[in-house]
Amino acid sequence: MSRTAVIERITKETQIKLSLDIDGTGEAKVCTSVPFLDHMLNLFARHGLFDLEVEAMGDIDIDFHHTVEDIGIVLGEALKQALSDKKGIRRYGQASVPMDETLASVAVDLSGRPYLVYNVTLPKVKIGEFDVELAREFFQALTNNLAANIHINVMYGDNVHHILEACFKALGRALDQATQKDSRIAGVMSTKGKL
Repeated sequence: MSRTAVIERITKETQIKLSLDIDGTGEAKVCTSVPFLDHMLNLFARHGLFDLEVEAMGDIDIDFHHTVEDIGIVLGEALKQALSDKKGIRRYGQASVPMDETLASVAVDLSGRPYLVYNVTLPKVKIGEFDVELAREFFQALTNNLAANIHINVMYGDNVHHILEACFKALGRALDQATQKDSRIAGVMSTKGKL
């Protein structure tokens, strides 16, 4: 069975089309009009081995907030749809990724209960035109719409680009691990019988 999804979201603020193949090879075609987010989503897909296509237009003349948040919403919805009933998946995933002076760790539980822990201290700066506090908005939207526990912890790091890059790479790797099927798992990985 194919673990794919295509989601379209159209609001007065954004127009987004996203396609996802969980069992991909890490190929990405991303055009969000937010160059730094394009870079981060390409890294996420490559390190998660997800095939990902994103086309987004938003009211970036105001700022990037709506576009970044709505892409998080749509990616969360796509992952949730592609995972369907979650039968046979490992459910949990964890990855630590170094990026030069930075070390970031992400742990994921595809529990059906949204909760974000975001221990990432960043100065209020921009990378290009990207306000770095928007990364949290992206991760929160993804968490809520995937209905997962996602814990993002940066142990240390100085370069803001490196910090966020390590977070996105670690998220991709942790989700790859959590979404993998394991033939030993009958049903779902829960004593309740449902996720």
